[in-house]
Amino acid sequence: MKLRIGDKVRFLNEKGEGIVSRIKDNTTVFVEMSDGFEIPYLASQLVAIHTELIVDKNTDNIELIPDANIADAIYFVVEPDHEMPLLRNEYNLYLYNASAFYMLYTYSIKDDEYYQALKNGNVGPYQKILLKQVKIQFFKDFQQHTIEAVLFKNSHYRRQVPISESIYIEAKSLSTSDTIKHSEFKFPVYAFLLKDEFLNTQTVEAILNEEDIKRLRTIKEFKTKEKVSRSHKEHLKSLEKEVDLHIEELLDSTKGLGSHEMLSVQLEHFEKELDEAILKGMKKIVFIHGVGNGRLKQEIIAVLRTIKGVTYQDGSYKDYGFGATQVNIGK
Repeated sequence: MKLRIGDKVRFLNEKGEGIVSRIKDNTTVFVEMSDGFEIPYLASQLVAIHTELIVDKNTDNIELIPDANIADAIYFVVEPDHEMPLLRNEYNLYLYNASAFYMLYTYSIKDDEYYQALKNGNVGPYQKILLKQVKIQFFKDFQQHTIEAVLFKNSHYRRQVPISESIYIEAKSLSTSDTIKHSEFKFPVYAFLLKDEFLNTQTVEAILNEEDIKRLRTIKEFKTKEKVSRSHKEHLKSLEKEVDLHIEELLDSTKGLGSHEMLSVQLEHFEKELDEAILKGMKKIVFIHGVGNGRLKQEIIAVLRTIKGVTYQDGSYKDYGFGATQVNIGK
């Protein structure tokens, strides 16, 4: 019989199941139970329930030999909430660690020219973790998704090159690309391979030669930036402003007002605050408009495109989520 590390197996002659955690010899494997204990079993007494997420149909699984004990893989997985593209509403993003390694990871998106970390933590061997639940608009706003991770074991292991992979996902591709069925997930998923080579690792160490040492000696002493006085910090802060455009912050009551009237009030307040900021020589102003149906943000951007000397960008995701626009003045 042929098995992989990470295969979920059922016992042939008794009740119970577990996961193949390591290989003892040509006929015996260790099976990790739900309570964390490892028990040796003859491979002939096991039935594989499922194997890894993606298996090449043209090749067999790994033979039961000691050198096969790290033939695993790691994936970035997108799981829609329905099989039919037209009925999909939300998507779950997972990091699926189908390997024998522990992972310390960071998941980030590219927001304009910078990266914004959305989640970080650790994932155990043969485990998956939910990174984020999103709607289709998320893929329209952010196409680049980056996973960075270091891998290790609590026992002896081959040192691995850290993962640093970016995946590009376009919203329209989620309705045209093929999905994969897997028992770990309720619905068919999109799976993006991050790493599947654990045996032929490249050298991580770097040795300094004479030329490197000579270059290091020529580096000038690092000069730290002079401390900014508190009064100067306060001055810089005074050149920034935050304006909340939620209608309940602008009016005591919206009784009798339709959506068009409320939008007009919000835009009038936006233009007034922007004009004052430009006259006062401010450098930055953040308008909090919320997410809603996106109409207010569209109108704000339409106005900003007509004004010379200002640029705009999405507000800090950490501070405002997707509900703010930052205007830079005089840049």
